[in-house]
Parts: sequence; C-alpha cells; structure tokens
Amino acid sequence: MPAHIAPPQSYDVLGIGFGPSNLALAIALRESGSNLSFYFTEAAPRGCWHPGMLLDGSDIQHNPLRDLVTPRNPQSYFSFVNYLKSQNKIFEYLNLGLSYPFRKEYARYISWATGFFNEDVGFARPVTSVRYDDRAHQWQVDTPSGPISARSLVVGTGRSRNIPEPFKGAVGPRVFHLCDYLHSVENLRDELQSIAVVGASQSAVEINLDLLNRFPSIRIHAIHRSFAMGQKDTSPFSDHIYFPEFTDFYYNASKSTQEDLRRQLRRTNYGAADLDVLRSLYVRLYEERLDGRERFLIHNNTAIIAAKAGQRGVDLTLTNRINGAEVDLCVDAVVLATGFKDIGVGEGYEPSPPLLADVLGFLNRDDSGCLKVRRDYTVHRDVVAPCYLNGLCESSHGFGDAGSFSLLALRAAHIVESLEARLNLESPRNQKALHPARRFARQAETAPAADHQVAIG
Repeated sequence: MPAHIAPPQSYDVLGIGFGPSNLALAIALRESGSNLSFYFTEAAPRGCWHPGMLLDGSDIQHNPLRDLVTPRNPQSYFSFVNYLKSQNKIFEYLNLGLSYPFRKEYARYISWATGFFNEDVGFARPVTSVRYDDRAHQWQVDTPSGPISARSLVVGTGRSRNIPEPFKGAVGPRVFHLCDYLHSVENLRDELQSIAVVGASQSAVEINLDLLNRFPSIRIHAIHRSFAMGQKDTSPFSDHIYFPEFTDFYYNASKSTQEDLRRQLRRTNYGAADLDVLRSLYVRLYEERLDGRERFLIHNNTAIIAAKAGQRGVDLTLTNRINGAEVDLCVDAVVLATGFKDIGVGEGYEPSPPLLADVLGFLNRDDSGCLKVRRDYTVHRDVVAPCYLNGLCESSHGFGDAGSFSLLALRAAHIVESLEARLNLESPRNQKALHPARRFARQAETAPAADHQVAIG
C-alpha cells in the first residue's frame, strides 16, 4: 500500500519495523489462523535486509534452516528451502556445497517473503512518536501519513547502533556505522586514500577484506582494543545457547549468573570472527607483503580517545592500552564496526529503545531505569494494551535473541500466543490449537532431550 494512502487507522496488532523479527511475526500470525488484525510500519522504502553489508563472498553464519519459519513450522511456504524451489535453483544451490548461504542470497529470501505482505506494511512510513491513550486503552503512533492506533504494540526496529563516545559528534559522510558501509564508501570512492576500521568483529574483518579488494591502493588502519582479531567460539557445545531451552534457563537465572554467562559466552557472537575470514585476511596480508605492499596497518591494544570530522578528513587520537602512548592519526574516513546496543546500563547498552522515550511511564522498569521484559516479551505496566519487544531482548532472554536468527521463528510463536491470550478475542481456539504452525512450535520446544544432549543448568 503506498505510504500516501492512509490505511484503516485502528488494528489489534501494530508492529513498528518490518525486518526479519516482525516479518516472522507476520508470517506466524497468518499461519496460525489468528483473527487478529495487524499492520506494520517500516521506515525503509522497501524490504531489504542490511543492504549496507551485502559484501561479496560474505555469508550468514548460521544454518539456513534457522530461517523465518522452519523451527516453528517445517511445512511453511515461507521457508528458505521453498524460496530456493520457487526460484528454480534448489539443485544449483545444493551443488555449491556451502555450509552457510551467501548473505546476498539470504537477503533475497527475506525480500521474497516480505513481498507477500505488501498490503500489510506501510513502507517509507517511519514512526515519529509513540503515545498511550489510557482512556481508550490503545497505543497511538504518529507517522508522516497519519496516526495509527492499536490494541497492542510490537516494537521490532532492531537494536540501536553502538557509536563509541569519541564519535558521538562526528558521525556523518566521513564517519559511519557498518550498516551504512557500502553506499558510504562508494560516495567517497574518488576521495579515499586512507580509512580506519574500528573493531575486531566478524563485520570488521569482512570490511577489511572488502576494502583490500575494492580499493587497490587505499591505506587501511585496523584499530581494535584487543591484542588480536580473535576467532569465534564455534564449539557445538557452546552453541547450545541457541537452543530454545536455553532461553528459559537464562531468563530465570539470577542477574549475577546472567552476567557470568555473558562473559563466558561472549565470543560465540561478539568481538570475534569466523576462522575462514580470519585466514583469508591473514593470507591476503602475507601476499601483499610478498608484493612489497605495506598498506594495511594493525593498531592493536589501541583505544580511540578523540575524533574530529572535517570536510577533508577525520582526525583521531589513539592511545596504547598497554603503555599509554598517544599518537595522532588523520584518515579520509572511519568505519565503525562497533555493533549494536542491548538493554542495560553501561558502555554498549541503553535503558530502552529511544522510540519509547515518551511512554516510559507506562512501561515496566527496574531500579536502574532499564526496561524489565517478561518471558512473553511484554514490557507494559498497569495498562490494558500490551507492548512487546521483538528482537531486542538479548539482555533478558539470552544470545538467541536480538540480532540472531536462531530462535526468531519460535519467538514469533510465543508472541502470537501471548497476543491472543492478552487481547482475548473470540476466536475458534480449538481449531487454532491444532494448526500445524502452532503444533510444530510446541513440538520444537517441548520435545524431550535426546540422550546425547548436554543438559542446561
């Protein structure tokens, strides 16, 4: 539906954002046979997954069967396998022998699935504010093409970008987050002679490789606080954190236990990279040195304490975390491969999504002011209309939440079940309880553990 044509103004379910999390929710609502009316708003002009990071050769880093639907409903039309079949390339794909699909391929799968919901989404329709009408018991959101009200709100905007403190006033054409990488470097293509990449994550390593290939003579500064670009913990035992039962274990653990688990398991997904891209970068740098080229400089054990962006470049002040030595560095641009924020207090956290700033009085918060998320992903307090966070709850629900696809499909099933229970609509519940989408979700979560599985807790 074009953004300038206002749809009906009141719904049972209103979703903000239409990335993978809310797309999975829309599919789950449709497949469950729910009578709930729903609508989604999306700031982007079309459905596209991380367009700024669709780099040549990059993959998705998770099993493709952990898609929008399969863990919940293996018979779903919206599976990655059915996408391949619909494009008449399933055998060609299987013949590749890839462990993980190209990120470009998965982005096309997500766009394909999004296309089945065009009439349920207002693209190019950003939400400018959120309010709660206590008398009507409804959430109200404002958009450029008119307000929308709903009996429930599902916030699936994705996590806020993590911009380190020294760069807070410097973000712009020459200082940009990894989400803006591709179009930003292309806009600067004729001016770039040097660039800094901040971070040692998977994305940072992939961007370093892409810069080496994209710009044959550019000087690249890889800046990170650690001693080395480290390898991810890819042990199958560690990957039990992406099992559905781990969500309950983590959610019910004490705060101190949750923090201990985060410290232990951080390198399963953060501040590290897969071995294949680390090897590729290391081999590429060795070959560059064979050719007498020294254009890739690693600044390890290094923190950035100041950054100033101008019309012609970016001035950085670096400090060595071991000996305290400071040096100045001027580059043409800076890529912040610094990840995203979770709910919490401290560096790399925020107490709540900024979009909810005007309704915090209606939301459940702890003593530090951070949102308290229930097991069913609701955050409302003492109001009739529920409010959910979809894909923003890693701090409370564990590593399978937030940016990961791992439990996205099962999370959607949880939210659908909660929506129906909390909104209490008259509906043929006995029929829906037997629907394949619901049945497979239940089987996936309640099946007894096999003998060889590692116990959680």
